[in-house]
Amino acid sequence: MSTDLQTALKALLTTTTTVSLRPRYEGNNINTWIGFKHVNYLVEEAVLEHFRAAGLPTRELFESYGLGLEISTIDTRILNAFHLDEVGTATVTPSSESELAFRVVITKEGKSGKDVTSKVKVTLRRETYVAPANVVPAELAPFSVDRIGGTETGADAEDDVLAQLTRDQNAYGWKWRIPYPYCHNNERLQMSGYLRLMEEVVELFLADRGISIKTLLDERKWIPVVPHSKITQVDEAWMEEDLYTIYTVEEVFKDVTYTSRMDTYVVRDGKLVLTSTGTITHGYAIFHDRRDWSLVNFDERVLKALRG
Repeated sequence: MSTDLQTALKALLTTTTTVSLRPRYEGNNINTWIGFKHVNYLVEEAVLEHFRAAGLPTRELFESYGLGLEISTIDTRILNAFHLDEVGTATVTPSSESELAFRVVITKEGKSGKDVTSKVKVTLRRETYVAPANVVPAELAPFSVDRIGGTETGADAEDDVLAQLTRDQNAYGWKWRIPYPYCHNNERLQMSGYLRLMEEVVELFLADRGISIKTLLDERKWIPVVPHSKITQVDEAWMEEDLYTIYTVEEVFKDVTYTSRMDTYVVRDGKLVLTSTGTITHGYAIFHDRRDWSLVNFDERVLKALRG
């Protein structure tokens, strides 16, 4: 088994893999375009397939070695929009032999060049929920942790946590109980859950500012577009905890795009604990028909809403 693990790790850390992927129908919300969340799902699936190809599929890691695979960072740029039924070839290349870090490039079938690029980091988290005493094999131990984060806490939590975290900021706050469907490995919020949160908090923020997605769709046929998103897990967030999601507008660039930060917190022992941080860049496009769209500049109404 030791030899097998050595061989698998060498493949994982030194070889490049490719896989053909197609975005899921669920990711299609406007005409036939696929949203940023589901593009990130393609990136995630490419990385999981890389582990399978190396002989370390997620089921084997968990059941045989007591390790849960956590995508701890996903940093994705969408260079060209994905549509329904388009197939992309994803190439996964390891970017380090000392950590589980990968570069993912997705190119649409029949095209040349890059349509999506992403940097991904993976952490193997030791499983303690089922078998607290489980011992990780020596070959995998350098890439494993007993817990993601858990070493730092923030300020004392006030009675009104959302007011505390949004005070004097161009920000929107949302309290949310972490449900079972967003979790994995029996207890933890996973990266796909954070991506869903990022998508949802944007929608809530825009509605709060009077420019909800449906409002601009109905009035102007404007749709949000996302060229870049990034999320990093800083600590663990556990099933049924209250998660405080803070969405802060950081910069409006030339009336064409705006960048916002998403930070998520839980309260433990009366202290604020940051569990994730990320950024997302948005613009707006107007669609001309069922197939074509073009970018638009923000007008005064949108700029006023974004700037608070």
